[in-house]
Amino acid sequence: MTKQQRWTTDQIPDLTGRVFVVTGANSGLGLATTRALARRGGHVILAVRDEGRGRRAAADVTAGLPDARLEVRRLDLADLDSVHAFAGALRADHPRLDVLVNNAGVMAPPRSLSAQGHELQFAANHLGHFALTGLLLDKLGAGRDPRVVTVSSANHRQGRLFFDDLSGERAYSPMGFYNQSKLANAVFGHELHRRLTAAGSPVRSLLAHPGYTSTGLQRGTPVPMVRWLFGGVLLPLAQSPDRGALPQLYAATDPRAEGGAFIGPDGPGELRGAPVPVPLAPRAADAGTGARLWEVSEGLTGVRFALPSRSAGLA
Repeated sequence: MTKQQRWTTDQIPDLTGRVFVVTGANSGLGLATTRALARRGGHVILAVRDEGRGRRAAADVTAGLPDARLEVRRLDLADLDSVHAFAGALRADHPRLDVLVNNAGVMAPPRSLSAQGHELQFAANHLGHFALTGLLLDKLGAGRDPRVVTVSSANHRQGRLFFDDLSGERAYSPMGFYNQSKLANAVFGHELHRRLTAAGSPVRSLLAHPGYTSTGLQRGTPVPMVRWLFGGVLLPLAQSPDRGALPQLYAATDPRAEGGAFIGPDGPGELRGAPVPVPLAPRAADAGTGARLWEVSEGLTGVRFALPSRSAGLA
């Protein structure tokens, strides 16, 4: 894929018969992703925290696509009990899944804790998606061209994993812990690729980021400075959710998308543009960091993937 090819949703293949799960599908990037997948015939499960908003989003899609195949199901990624309930119901109703798009996220709230006592951004953006992927992995293994697409951010390059203070009890900054969660997404997606490859799994793990996209994520943050900067001053530089969703749509659907790839915009600073492979921060690709985060995530979620461990020979 090159800049000259300028990938667009017109290049999404026929998705008839394929089942997609999109977290955070009721607005922004998730809604844009849902609409594009449904337009090409995909059966999309909208995994949303607020079912009312999810049903309104589904109605918005079907207003323009009357034949769209959609389901709305409740999922609160910050609550591991909700993740287990969602995955259990989905497993009972679907013999297979084809693609999981780990899209949902929260950005820069004041410090707060999840239902299980974890820092909210780390819980919702990383731990919930880690657990969901592990609980659905065997269903994905039975899918056609199965993939896990985890949405990170260019901000992952500024992030640090505070392994000695993941909850922010000793020190907390809204953007610092947002960046941590986006780095965790990147580390997880790359480590998952490493483990799936070593296990000979048919499932591919890819990463994507939307550049700078205008969504409710920035405008909805309760931190005034973050809302003023990203939801106001810099807003003229932002692209629409339809454009911002292109990297994750490419990762989820294009036959050429390779496992382990990180897809982002091709414009200056990766702020906007058509989807292309972009560099992953070295710390996100570090095998030792991947193994440590994986072990910590298993301990905090209680979810273990049905794949060989690193001690069983992963490089």
